[in-house]
Amino acid sequence: MHLNKSCLITLWLACVPFSAHAALPEAQSVPGGIAIIQLENAITHKQKPQAWFDKQPVLIQKELKQWYAVIGLPLSTPPGWHKLNVKLGNKTRMVDFRVRKKKYPEQHITLKDNSKVELSPENETRAVGEIAQIKQLKHQWSEDDNTDLGFVAPAEGPRSGNFGLKRFFNGKPRSPHAGLDIVVPRGTPIHAASAGTVLNVHDYFFNGNTIFIDHGNGLITMYCHMDQMDVKAGDHVEKGQAIGLSGMTGRATGPHLHWSVILNGAMVNPALFIQKEIGKNGAIN
Repeated sequence: MHLNKSCLITLWLACVPFSAHAALPEAQSVPGGIAIIQLENAITHKQKPQAWFDKQPVLIQKELKQWYAVIGLPLSTPPGWHKLNVKLGNKTRMVDFRVRKKKYPEQHITLKDNSKVELSPENETRAVGEIAQIKQLKHQWSEDDNTDLGFVAPAEGPRSGNFGLKRFFNGKPRSPHAGLDIVVPRGTPIHAASAGTVLNVHDYFFNGNTIFIDHGNGLITMYCHMDQMDVKAGDHVEKGQAIGLSGMTGRATGPHLHWSVILNGAMVNPALFIQKEIGKNGAIN
């Protein structure tokens, strides 16, 4: 399939100690990051292991004749030692791994529309219901033998908000920024980061027009504030396929794409899945 060159981003080669192959994301065992743990040899153990972290199933990837557990770490993960529950056949074991500290900076945002900060009872009821719906979507699990972890960036442009920022709206503390903001003009084509199935398409109070794509094995991407959505739930999309146009719907101060990556139910840093080539203007290109 031919893709527009402006849509394709050089894949971010994985910078883990045991592999430099693009099929694995970059390992950063910090809150909001990804821990990658080497498991059984895939030659002597052809059967795929299973693993759970904090009672959530974990993505298992075969790479360079080895099985690896690719674990999403929630921003709320306390630093220190944690355990991964691994099962192979009838045998189970616990694998210890360490999560390091990471301090995220603050971001103060001023919104002219204070109704997006101080919610009316009607809007609060709507937002609470939508948050519960999104929580369910985040924990979607579908088995897939061909999950592609070599993402392409969904758009090119400067970053206006990095992952993990401690956010304040009109001076009020709110949830940390659980995605990556890419500044693009309204109407810019947005592309699927990898192949998958559209899980949900909906207009949310905070996120605006939003698309969820399920890539299998607990890996999900989310595209927010869109002006136009050109896919529907159940559609299969290919890597780099246009799925709609950017906008500023929902709680947004200007046109941009908010892009999130969800792994075993945890919002993780999307930049770990793509190769960063940041120009002087901070653009992903």
